[in-house]
Amino acid sequence: MTDQLKKIYSSLIRYEERGREVDGAYHWFMTADNDIIGIHESEVDDKNLAVLTAFLKPYHNEFPEMTAEEVKWRQAIDAGFAAEDSETVHPYRFVYFSIKENQISPEIFKEAVHDLFPGSVPILWENGHEGILIEHTEIGSDNIIYEEIIDVLMSDLYIKINFLVGPFKEGMEKAASYHAFMKTAAASIFAHSDKAVANLSDAVPYMLIEGADNSQHHIIREMILQDYAEDEETLKMIDVFTRYNLNVSETAKALHLHRNSLQYRLDRFAENTGIDIRKFHHAMAVYLAMLATPSE
Repeated sequence: MTDQLKKIYSSLIRYEERGREVDGAYHWFMTADNDIIGIHESEVDDKNLAVLTAFLKPYHNEFPEMTAEEVKWRQAIDAGFAAEDSETVHPYRFVYFSIKENQISPEIFKEAVHDLFPGSVPILWENGHEGILIEHTEIGSDNIIYEEIIDVLMSDLYIKINFLVGPFKEGMEKAASYHAFMKTAAASIFAHSDKAVANLSDAVPYMLIEGADNSQHHIIREMILQDYAEDEETLKMIDVFTRYNLNVSETAKALHLHRNSLQYRLDRFAENTGIDIRKFHHAMAVYLAMLATPSE
């Protein structure tokens, strides 16, 4: 494709051929073959730009220059499969991040990330404030603690950031589907939860609820929560109970209740609804029903 476009646009250059002084004068695109190309603005009027963006993916040059490893990952994800020579020696995981818009440039964020991680961390940007970190780990090495990273970024750079941490994987053959799922999960949990660091398991309930329409949300709440659907005190008790892993003692302590008082409230809920949230599957149904908030 690149060679064919070169016949039409004589100014076309590949990303690796560019000079820094001409970057701003070029429109940049990614082809279906994962080539990053630039066409000088003198050859691209509004009509040409509309045609090019219809079948080429615009490439935003405000992002830091991609490393060889980032190009490898981007090609594996965009193409849907890894190149034959693309092998990962160590397990890796995708960590989706979302920064409040216009708080920090991608260049400065990348420098900060490289200062906080023990090795090189590829970053694949979705836009100017969201993207995926690719964390590698060696056998015996410590996992990154993202709560600590947030504390550093908040104190040093004053930026608000959320992370969705995926599971470790081996091999790049399923990188595209892994990446797509992380994007969907991130959109879901960032829209509904203010949790600074979430795991993929935190996002799944929101994704399941989003699959239901508004009328189904009403039914779920009415059928499961019944007369407690608007009982804020009981809903808070259930929320804390699930967050403390159905532990009665820890929940009672968090709610400043005597353990027997909490047991009594749990008994009453079970008697009135037929649902005993001390049982895992019952608790999960109630938890999902609490997430099913109908829109106005």
